[in-house]
Amino acid sequence: MSQTIPTPHGLPMERNAGPFDPPRELTRLREARPVSPMLFPDGHEGWLVTGYEEVRQLLADTRFSSRQDIGVLHVPYETPGMPTPTEPSPQIPGMFVAMDPPDHTRLRRKLIGAFTVKRMKQLEEHIVDIAERHLDEMARLTPPVDLVKEFALPVPSLVICELLGVPYADRETFQVNSAKFLVREQTLEEKVAAYGALTSYLVELVTGKRAEPGEDILSDLARDDDLSIEELVGIAFLLLFAGHETTANMLGLGTFALLEHPEQLAELRANPDLMPDAVEELMRYLSVADIFYRYATEDIELGGETITKGSTVVVALLAANRDPERFENPDTLDVHRKARGHVSFGHGVHQCLGQQLARIEMRAGFAGLLRRFPTLELAVPADEVKLKTDMNIYGVHELPVTWTETAR
Repeated sequence: MSQTIPTPHGLPMERNAGPFDPPRELTRLREARPVSPMLFPDGHEGWLVTGYEEVRQLLADTRFSSRQDIGVLHVPYETPGMPTPTEPSPQIPGMFVAMDPPDHTRLRRKLIGAFTVKRMKQLEEHIVDIAERHLDEMARLTPPVDLVKEFALPVPSLVICELLGVPYADRETFQVNSAKFLVREQTLEEKVAAYGALTSYLVELVTGKRAEPGEDILSDLARDDDLSIEELVGIAFLLLFAGHETTANMLGLGTFALLEHPEQLAELRANPDLMPDAVEELMRYLSVADIFYRYATEDIELGGETITKGSTVVVALLAANRDPERFENPDTLDVHRKARGHVSFGHGVHQCLGQQLARIEMRAGFAGLLRRFPTLELAVPADEVKLKTDMNIYGVHELPVTWTETAR
């Protein structure tokens, strides 16, 4: 392979251009060669795709497989259902993000009804109430407080618990273990232990729902005899994991970004009707789930390059969302921008099933926070905010904030 790009630690993931910007190397690669050959740490040659159009084309092409049991994954970063980075991962029942049609289609179809736009709109008022209750509790605290602990994490956690029928009292179990599961630099044993703790809990939960179903999504699925307990556990893991981690990170990192862009924050406070556009822009600008993986099942032409059968392909959503070929002044946060078309929710058959739920939670969360805390500001210097550079979903570990007054 000619012009292989040496990357000593695999992907250029260090956010060295600032807490909200892509790694400089990713930007350079996109400008020079949007579909770039790259060398993984073990010497394996693969591809890195950074251009917006190329990313969209790839994600829409099912010849790029999501299955992780068809080849060796030669990267040090993992996604749900990938127990080891050095061997083919067996398919995990119910883990439909790591499946291709028709298996993927069969399982995803069973969930579409639970996440329709109409059903999510019906939930919107309740989600606003949940956000407001947490803001009430936060307002009673003496600042400074950690926004992640008091607001960004509990709101989506409670929402997904109610939707799935997971006792909220059990949230510490899944929050702690899902956080452990996301750590990049850890041993296989540590990752398997976190995954095992989550799935052991979920086996007990879904078995109980099959015996005595209630009024929730997991109970609806448990009534379906076509689904095995193993498949129910895999689906429950995905929904619980994805249903709180990404939104929680967006609420924390998004608030940090707005506080660091006071002119945009002022615009949003002055024009609350901008919130839907602002949420899309924050999704584009921050891209917390920044990397996907695919495997070429045949020789495929993409962006003027030939990706050979069996190649590991790394898809950089963060780079694609900052592509100046698609977005004008892409490195500028602009709450007036019409950023729909970003790829933060993916694209194609694997586009995020819960994207409408995430949008509602973010609109309710940001709107309530900005209205109730008009003097909100960081309680520490920006460079002291602990970034999740060690995790597979980007965000902030903590966001210490303070304020001088609150409003209704």
